[in-house]
Amino acid sequence: MTVSAMHTTDIKMRRPALPTSLMGLALLFPALAFLTVFLVLPSLILLGYSVLTQSQSGDISLPLTIGSYERLILSPAYRRVVMTTLRVASFTALFTSLLAYPLAMVIAYGRPLASRVTMILVVAPLVVSVIVRSYGWQLLLGNSNTGVLNWILRALGAGPAPVQVLYTEWAIVIASVHVFLPLMVLPLSASLGRINPSLNEAARVLGAPAWRAFLRITLPLSVPGLIAGLTIVFSLTAASYVTPEMVGGNRGLMLGVLLEQQINTAFDWSMAAAIAVVMVAIALFATVGVGWFADGRTTLRFRRGGK
Repeated sequence: MTVSAMHTTDIKMRRPALPTSLMGLALLFPALAFLTVFLVLPSLILLGYSVLTQSQSGDISLPLTIGSYERLILSPAYRRVVMTTLRVASFTALFTSLLAYPLAMVIAYGRPLASRVTMILVVAPLVVSVIVRSYGWQLLLGNSNTGVLNWILRALGAGPAPVQVLYTEWAIVIASVHVFLPLMVLPLSASLGRINPSLNEAARVLGAPAWRAFLRITLPLSVPGLIAGLTIVFSLTAASYVTPEMVGGNRGLMLGVLLEQQINTAFDWSMAAAIAVVMVAIALFATVGVGWFADGRTTLRFRRGGK
């Protein structure tokens, strides 16, 4: 090796390396810039619109006001929409979790063929548009005798009067469970797959029935997947628009539909922004609340076990 080559190598070895923190920031900068431009700034603008005053001509400017939030909380009509949204989202998350556990257990513990077939059946509806699925539930839950449900009930001799299910809160719950069920099954099956099967086998050997082994072992250990599924389903149901619009009607009015009405019908941008902020707050509180409840239960079980 020549003297010049050795000198060049020595300079490269002496050159200080870029600090790890600066390298991490450089790698994160594109993602942070994207989130700032397309998420943080629009959210701040939306929050600003919700506390500004809209004039008769439609201009939004000062002074600051919380009138939109007061109307949303204090007005009986708007408060009814908020309560309907919370009620529908809660029932959807509850029923989805009850239906998801058997499917997730088949995927995690079943035979290979049954596991694959169940996974295909669970994921297949995601290929179909939400509009198509909601329209299908319109046909199934139709209030007239031409609806599939009423046609079956009439064929079974349940009575001549048709059942009024469509355009109610229960119609939204039924359709939303079908729409969001895969988003509950997937995290649950992943969480169940990480549980050691020998734990359930040991419980059964010691004489515990299947239901007790599920409640004492499978359910507590699958809480992370359950929390993920509950927060996803609750948040998406509370913020959904297509399904409540198509199967809910006026008796199942939710915040997503109300938001669209405020923009395209009432042209009240301040009220629409306030509704959007409330929808984001509901999703955040749901995520934090479910996580806090699960952490509290885990800590309580740990303390009891330590005594």
